[in-house]
Order: sequence, then C-alpha cells, then structure tokens
Amino acid sequence: MGQESAFAAVALPHLDAAYNLARWLTGGADEAEDVVQEAMVRALTYFPSFRGANPRAWILQIVRNAAYAALTARRGAQARLAGGDDELDDLPDQADTPEVALLRAREKSRLDRLIGRLPLDLRETLVLRELEEMPYRDIAQVTGAPIGTVMSRLWRARRLLAEAARKGEAA
Repeated sequence: MGQESAFAAVALPHLDAAYNLARWLTGGADEAEDVVQEAMVRALTYFPSFRGANPRAWILQIVRNAAYAALTARRGAQARLAGGDDELDDLPDQADTPEVALLRAREKSRLDRLIGRLPLDLRETLVLRELEEMPYRDIAQVTGAPIGTVMSRLWRARRLLAEAARKGEAA
C-alpha cells in the first residue's frame, strides 16, 4: 500500500469529526473548511512519523493545533468566538410538522449559542466528549491536558450550560 492510500485509510474516516471540531473552535463553516484542509496537509506531511496508535486522536490533535493557529492569526491572542453557521444543520426534518421544525430549530440555535459562549477550552472538551463521543483518554491526548483536567473542564462546561439554560439566557 502506498503512502497516499495508507494516509487516506487513516485520515478519511475522521474528516467529519475533524470538520465538526474545527467548526466549533473557529465559529464558522468557511474557516473550519480551511482549518481542516490545512490540518490534512500537515497530517500528510507528518504521516511517515505516525505510529498508528490512535488515528482519530492524532488527526483531531492536528486539527486542534491548526484551529488555534488560525484563531491566533485572525485575532491575536484573543480566541473567544460565537457558535457556527453551518447551513445544512438548519434544514428541517421532513417528518416534522412546521411547528415542531420551528421549535427544534429554535432550541438547536439556542444550544449552539450557549455552547459558543463557553470558554474555548471548555467548548472543545464538551464537543469532543458529547458530540464526537471520545473517551477521556483520547480527549486528554488531543488537548494535551491530564485526564483529571479533562473531567473538570467537562463538568464545568455542563454546569455552565445548565445554569445558562435555567436562567433562560438566549445567548
């Protein structure tokens, strides 16, 4: 198997997760696409040094680093951003009545805004755990934080979301 096909076998299954993480970190679909593209170029460049332990965590760690580099380039040291703008997520389910579709869209939009208001370190941990369903060990590998810190960040993110939802904050 050639290097390109080996890389494709390792990287392609994780493109959706890479895009999802990049979108939540950067706050937008267009910048997320750029970040994923940059991350895939970096991953291909460093693929010969990949040892095959955990391809998903390896790819997402590169995406995370590329996203932070893009945020730093765009905003200097300030990296707090609002939620995403993925147009495909706004399409209603065909099985929903118009009323149900509207309620779902409002709740999804509200949740997106609340998640978008979380500090970046809490947001990335929440996205990796709840949306990407990664185990704590893999999140620790991606973020470079100890597992205890990952658990603490996740607890704080959930607590802040619950408080904001209880207060009825529309973000």
